[in-house]
Amino acid sequence: MPAPVVRPARDDDASGVIALVAACFAEYDNCVLDLEHESGHLLRVASHYAGVDGRAWVATTGDGVVGCVACRPAPDGVLELQMLYVAAPERRRGLGASLVGLVEDEARRRGAGAVELWSDTRFLDAHRLYAGLGYERLAGTRELRDASDTVEFHFRKALPVPGSAATDD
Repeated sequence: MPAPVVRPARDDDASGVIALVAACFAEYDNCVLDLEHESGHLLRVASHYAGVDGRAWVATTGDGVVGCVACRPAPDGVLELQMLYVAAPERRRGLGASLVGLVEDEARRRGAGAVELWSDTRFLDAHRLYAGLGYERLAGTRELRDASDTVEFHFRKALPVPGSAATDD
């Protein structure tokens, strides 16, 4: 099975990204994809993230979009990782870690001191991935009061400053 090709997202990836997110949400009870009220950015992923000084990527195979991730600036000089989804057949093969790596590389390029993210409390596999990549789960949660009754955990990973002892080998 050939490895997915990762590239910057385009607005015409919308149907593939929506299908991927819908499939991921379908794995959980009461996880609703509401394009009209909550997830309209999926209809124009590239334009949306460009409009907020962010970036988005997709991973594709002959089967279409099998992974995606995005990022945007957050307060305090950090970059927020958003929209990490990987199709079930592609999981545990390194794609999720590679997509997170794109965001970390973008954060370094921008001089961000950390990457942070919020993740639905139900997404346990994602939490294990983040922990394995050095993300720390912070105290507290946030409730989105959305159609899915989402409650999220907050994760953060400090990035070494270039030239620091942590990066010198």
